[in-house]
Amino acid sequence: MDLKAHNVRAAPDGGYGWFILLSCFVIYGLSFGVINSFGVFFFEIHHYFGTTVTRASWISSIAVAAIHVIAPVASALSAHYSHRSVVITGGLICSLGTVVGAFARNLNELYVTVGLLNGFGLALTWTPTMSSLGLYFEKRRPFANALASTGEGIFTFVLTPLFQLLIDSYSWRGALLILGGLQLNLCVCGILLRPVNVTRDVNCEMEDGLPLKLLSINNSEHSKSHSLETEELRINNRSDKVTVEACLEIPKETSDSAVKAPGLNITKRVELGTRILRYVDFTLITNAHFMVYSMFGLFAALGYFAPALYLVPYARSQGIEEYQAAALMSIYAVLDLCGRVFLGWVANMRLIKMIQQLTATVIMLAIVLLLCPLTSSFIELAAISAAYGVVYGGTVAVHITVLAELVGIHKFRIALGFYMLIRSSGCLFGPPVAGLFIDMMSDYGAGFLMSGVALMIAAVFLLIVNQMNRRGMESAT
Repeated sequence: MDLKAHNVRAAPDGGYGWFILLSCFVIYGLSFGVINSFGVFFFEIHHYFGTTVTRASWISSIAVAAIHVIAPVASALSAHYSHRSVVITGGLICSLGTVVGAFARNLNELYVTVGLLNGFGLALTWTPTMSSLGLYFEKRRPFANALASTGEGIFTFVLTPLFQLLIDSYSWRGALLILGGLQLNLCVCGILLRPVNVTRDVNCEMEDGLPLKLLSINNSEHSKSHSLETEELRINNRSDKVTVEACLEIPKETSDSAVKAPGLNITKRVELGTRILRYVDFTLITNAHFMVYSMFGLFAALGYFAPALYLVPYARSQGIEEYQAAALMSIYAVLDLCGRVFLGWVANMRLIKMIQQLTATVIMLAIVLLLCPLTSSFIELAAISAAYGVVYGGTVAVHITVLAELVGIHKFRIALGFYMLIRSSGCLFGPPVAGLFIDMMSDYGAGFLMSGVALMIAAVFLLIVNQMNRRGMESAT
C-alpha cells in the first residue's frame, strides 16, 4: 500500500473570504434583522385589521418557516446551478414579495406575500451564502460565523427605530415599499459570491496501483469501511457547484480488463453516486448526533422568534411610549452584537467544548425569558433586553458551527439544509402558539413564558448530545 497525492480545494481562511463574509453579514441583516424588527409592523398591522394576536403573528412565522423549509431546495439549486445565480434570484423574489405585500387588502394576502414569498426569497439567499462561508473558512470558522451573524444585531439596531419613523411618516404600507427596495441589496450580495480557488495536496491510499475506492467497489464486503475514508469535497470552478466526488483516479497503465469487471461499470456507478450525494445524503437520518441536535433546533426555534416579535407590543401594553418601546429592540441589538463577537471569539479560543458553551447560553436565555413577565418599567425592560441580547447572540454565534463539527464539513451543506427543514416546524408554530397563550391570558408576558419553557427543553437535547460525544470518546479510547 502506498500514498498518492491529490489536489483538493482548501479553505483560504481569509483573502476573498472576507467579501463572502461581508455578503453573509448583509444577508443576515436583511433577513433575520428585518424579522427581529417586524414587531413594529406587527403592532400596526394587528390594530389596522383589528384581528387577534395569533392571526397577526402568522405573517412572520410563515416567513421564518419558509426560510427553513426551502433551505434544502436552496442547497440543491445552488449545487445544480451556482450560489451566485440562486442568491440573486432569491433577492428579486424577496423584494417582490415585500413590495406586493404593501398593497395587501387582508391578512391572507400578507401571508402569501410578506410571509411565504418573502421567506422563499430569503431562503434562496441565506442558505447558499452560509455554505459558501463554511467553504472559505476552516480554522477561523467559529469567528467568521459569529462575525457574519452580527449583521442581524446591527441591522436590528438600525432598522427598528427606522421602521417606526417610516411608519409614522408614510404608514406601514409605505414602510414596506421602502423595505422592498432595501432588500434589492441581496442581489448585490449574490454578485460577490464566487468559488474557492485554492488547492492543497492530500494523500489517497493506493494498493496494487489502484485506489482503495476502486478496490472497495470490487470487494462488496469492504465497501462500507472504505467509502467514508475516500470521499473528498471539491469545488467546480465553472459554476461554484459543491459536489462530493470519490477519490478515484485510475492509472493509465491499468488494463481495461482490470477496471471493467463483468457486469460492473465503475464510471457509471461513481457518476451516479456523485449526482445523488450532490443533492441529498440519507445517511444523516441514521446519524444519532445529527438527529438529536436537530431536535434541539426544533425546540429552540419555538422560543427564538416569539420574544423579538412581542417585545415591542409587550412594552406598549405596559404603557411605555412607542419610541422607547422601539429603543428596547435597539438595546437588545447592541448587546446581541457584543455577545456574538465576544462569545464567538471565546468559541474560537476552544477554552471549553463548543457544545458545552452552547448549552450554557441556551439555559441562560431561557431563564431571562422566564423573568421577562415580571418587568414593567422601561429600566427593567431595558435590563432584560440587554441580557437577552447577550445570551441570544452567544447562542446564534456558535449553533451553526456546532452542526459543522457534528457532521463534518464534507456533509455540512446538505446537513444544514436538513437541519433548517427540521427546525421549520418550530419556526412556523412558535409565534402563533405564543400568540394563542397571549390571547387566552390577555397578557403578552405569556408569550415569553412559552418561549422560556421551549428553550429549556432544547437545552435538554444539547445535554444529550454532549453525553453522546463523551461516550463516543470513551469508547474510542
